[in-house]
Amino acid sequence: MKYLKPLIGVTVSLWVLLGLAYPLAMTGLSQLLFPYQANGSVVKIGNRVVASAIVGQYFTQKGYFWGRPSDTVNATTGKPQPYNAENSTGSNLGPTNKVLIQNIKARIATLEKADPGLKVSQIPPDLVEGSASGLDPYISPQAALIQIPRVARATGLSTQYLHTLVNQATLGPEWGLFGKRVVNVTELNIEVYKARHG
Repeated sequence: MKYLKPLIGVTVSLWVLLGLAYPLAMTGLSQLLFPYQANGSVVKIGNRVVASAIVGQYFTQKGYFWGRPSDTVNATTGKPQPYNAENSTGSNLGPTNKVLIQNIKARIATLEKADPGLKVSQIPPDLVEGSASGLDPYISPQAALIQIPRVARATGLSTQYLHTLVNQATLGPEWGLFGKRVVNVTELNIEVYKARHG
């Protein structure tokens, strides 16, 4: 009993400190300092939640910008299901894998078919190579800019206006130091949607 009481006391104290006090303090601080991020970086149209800014969406219509290819699959069937947040994964195919090469060629063909004036040399890798998570919401500014003619033809929006939207959706390196400039495709397409539908 002499050893049991201190053990129970330490266990209860650690449970209260680490299981209750610490998580509540972190939740409170995050809500106070970073409420947007703490609540899932949700994106709204009016009062309706339509997406999360940190999870890519599957856009296939010609009137919207396309994001990085997604190699996620349905966990039950094993069949491709792009941007499936329940099964975040990359393809794990090596650079000499025939399936990867076929997938890239098919993606290039899809881009050329959607925009007949597009040259293969203009296509950045991030439009034909999937991300490690399969949920990446970002593409390079170049990947967005080469899609402007297709989106303009499909929507009737001017190329100048679409350039402005791409520039507004372009984020600089983290803290001005880390990473590259990227475009959040989800947020960009929401602006395209608003421009088309008011």
